[in-house]
Amino acid sequence: MSVTTTTHLNFRGAAREALDFYRSVFGGRTVAVTYEDAGAVRDESEADWVMWGEVTGDDGFHVMAYDVPAHLPWNPGENPFFVSVRGTDTEELGTLWGRLAEGSTVVRALEPAPWAPLYGMLTDRFGVTWVLDVAVPYGA
Repeated sequence: MSVTTTTHLNFRGAAREALDFYRSVFGGRTVAVTYEDAGAVRDESEADWVMWGEVTGDDGFHVMAYDVPAHLPWNPGENPFFVSVRGTDTEELGTLWGRLAEGSTVVRALEPAPWAPLYGMLTDRFGVTWVLDVAVPYGA
């Protein structure tokens, strides 16, 4: 048996925009099922909100998202999680950083760090904090 983990992001009315943005950064395919598609509309103003969505890339990138309806509590919190993107190619990681940084707040610039050849942290316009780094093989 194998197990994988996928970051699941919760929004209130911005899930589709966030999924489209992440697809524009990482590539891949977007699937989005609205509350209307699922026959689960409780508030007509939320009919086109995403009940279940994801971006899946051929390179293994995968993120899920949905819009929390108004009848449920939702508080994005403060630093409740980070999304980690770890790669082995500094050029590729730099390209992803450049795309993701559009409209974002840089917490730590993408640069060499004592623990990684390249490391950076930013919070995107949706309030999601991303950590990008170049992996170092354990024991190296």
